[in-house]
Amino acid sequence: MPPFVIQTEDLDPEPASWLAERCEFVVCPHDQEARLAELLPRADGLVVRTYTLVNRALLAKAPKLRVVGRAGVALENIDIPACRERGIEVVHTPSANTRAVVEYVSAIIADATRPRLYLDAAVPPAQWHQLRRDYLGARELNEMTLGIWGFGKIGSAIARVAAAMDMRVIYNDLLEIPPGRRSGAEPVPVDRLLAESDILSVHVDFREQNRDLVNAAALARCKPGLLFLNTSRGFVVDAAALAAFLRNNPGATAMIDVHDPHEPIPAGYPLLGLPNARLSPHLASGTTRAKRNMSWVVRDVWRVLNGEKPEFPAPAV
Repeated sequence: MPPFVIQTEDLDPEPASWLAERCEFVVCPHDQEARLAELLPRADGLVVRTYTLVNRALLAKAPKLRVVGRAGVALENIDIPACRERGIEVVHTPSANTRAVVEYVSAIIADATRPRLYLDAAVPPAQWHQLRRDYLGARELNEMTLGIWGFGKIGSAIARVAAAMDMRVIYNDLLEIPPGRRSGAEPVPVDRLLAESDILSVHVDFREQNRDLVNAAALARCKPGLLFLNTSRGFVVDAAALAAFLRNNPGATAMIDVHDPHEPIPAGYPLLGLPNARLSPHLASGTTRAKRNMSWVVRDVWRVLNGEKPEFPAPAV
């Protein structure tokens, strides 16, 4: 009998078809809980993205499960220790969306620092000249310091973009980064990162120690005019603390693409309604190419089901 694999969230059609040619492949959205519960006892493999919670409760319904494929980078929706207790391999696509996220971060920095207006009608001369005064950028990027918290694949790529814009770049990372891979960025302690950054972009990983990394104490060290970006994981930011910081510092701006405790964000989310909080619905990796790259996690799913070693197993946690 061919292996039985369940897809619970959207995949690019080409990788999905590739896996369907090799095994029995069923699409069952994660929110169809009753149907999913019926299918899980047969499952050898599971392909998920962001919103399927692969926890002990789900695993208890899937006694045959051998592999979970996460079509993406982050793994916080998968209980990796519980999977490993059962001998279930977890695979993902750690580099699939790097370019998409770097482009998105670059775009939202430009959105925040260079206000723009597009005209759809002629305006009189007085209004024309007033608009040019109103939409004046306060500073150019090469006058600003970019702080990068987490200097992995995405953080280091953003440093390369910033170097091309002649920005001063500082960073903090748990690892020692060889000088040749820093793109001119300067490693600094966290205190300096927070105190000196005009723009602070977070790119840390999904380990539990990073929960509420950006909290009230950290924000108290930041500049009152900080531009803060989070496109990494929602749980690294204490949203209530960030909301208080934004209320107390109206010159600061936060641009937040990922949210905690869950997505979609609820009505009581602390950052809703703040004029200097710009919230987006998890768009940073949203390109056709990135989605296709992430969907090719099915190759590693098939490798595991075929008794081979995967190329991109989940890291130790």
